[in-house]
Amino acid sequence: MTVRKMILQTALAATTLMGAGGAVGAAEIGTGAAGSIDLGTLSGVAYYTPEARGYRVVVTLAPRAAAPAVRFETVLAADQSVTLSTPRALGDATDAIEIARVGDRVRVNARRAGTVRQAAALD
Repeated sequence: MTVRKMILQTALAATTLMGAGGAVGAAEIGTGAAGSIDLGTLSGVAYYTPEARGYRVVVTLAPRAAAPAVRFETVLAADQSVTLSTPRALGDATDAIEIARVGDRVRVNARRAGTVRQAAALD
């Protein structure tokens, strides 16, 4: 599969998912297909490609306002997961999604809102 074809499939799948109801609650994504992500002020897509070490998961996020996107990549071995969340103040509700590899499948799950229990000092 060429990079151009993968990008076109990703864009088409993202458009289809977003038009069919917005954010993914818990949806399976296929190789080269995309799942929609909603993190409150950020939205985007996630897709994966199989590699020798595991599944490379790529997430591209952008603020809802016109600003540059952010891309996140990781390789998930069997039964691994990664959580993405937006920063919040201590005690505030969180927006998060979990991307999990279960066998040969990848799922994007909306995480139940929790509260921020720790905050980082930026000095």
